[in-house]
Amino acid sequence: MPATDASVPEDAHLSGMARAETGERRGNRPAENEEQRRPVVGVIGDGMPGSDRERKAAEVGAALARAGVHLVCGGLGGCMEGASRGYKEANGSGICLGLLPGTSREDANPWVDLAIPTGVNSAQGALVAMAVDAAIVLGGGGGTLSEVGLLLRDGKPVIALDGTGGAAGMVGGQQLGRAQVRLARTPEEAVRMVLKALEAHERVRALEENEPG
Repeated sequence: MPATDASVPEDAHLSGMARAETGERRGNRPAENEEQRRPVVGVIGDGMPGSDRERKAAEVGAALARAGVHLVCGGLGGCMEGASRGYKEANGSGICLGLLPGTSREDANPWVDLAIPTGVNSAQGALVAMAVDAAIVLGGGGGTLSEVGLLLRDGKPVIALDGTGGAAGMVGGQQLGRAQVRLARTPEEAVRMVLKALEAHERVRALEENEPG
């Protein structure tokens, strides 16, 4: 057997397949994924179709599309459909993701790019809160309030849209523990506020972990 030439790189003695596998292990990774660097903003609110909130949610979705961020929502109707439609009609360059409460993708509104059936029903709001960097709130009931609480627990910026009532009306402009829910007067202002908070890397938890809740 011929002696191995110590000056030849070790990989030169491997078969083509082995070299390829070794290259993968040694980090022939793709360039940094730009999609992972986009901010992820949630739109949360009620699922009532045809409401004025749905129209405003569409304006929020369009403004988020122009800002070049990803959109996450519950994937159903009402505010969720409005935000998804506005995002897609404005040619958002990111992804419109719907985290569905049920078990079927068929439930998603037609504007969602990627529908994820979670099968967790009302607990789906917690998944939305975990998935996003910040959120904009329009109207909403008890489930929306729960999402706001989870977002504030994790120190994520929350912007409420004025005039949409419900949960947004209850928390907008309020100091909740250490965190403040800002109140925006227009959909465009809501998006500007959320982007400013993300650019400033704001992360103020409503309660510190060692504080009594």
